Amino acid sequence: MRAVASVVKVLELVGESERDWDDAVRNAVAEAAKTVRNITGIEVCNMTANVRDGRISEYRANVKVAFVVDPDRAGA
Repeated sequence: MRAVASVVKVLELVGESERDWDDAVRNAVAEAAKTVRNITGIEVCNMTANVRDGRISEYRANVKVAFVVDPDRAGA
């Protein structure tokens, strides 16, 4: 019997939030989960923000989302 090797794919996304960076990360993962199955982990690569009138107005998080490719759907 041959072992099946899994393939992991990584998507790079930018999550946004008016609340905080944690919320920006959660938004990115939630959006990815709407169309991507088998998410196994994330890496937060960078956090930035827009500033308006001396205050942070929007938080952004660059996130890499890893997921296992379903071998039955590869090439579909």
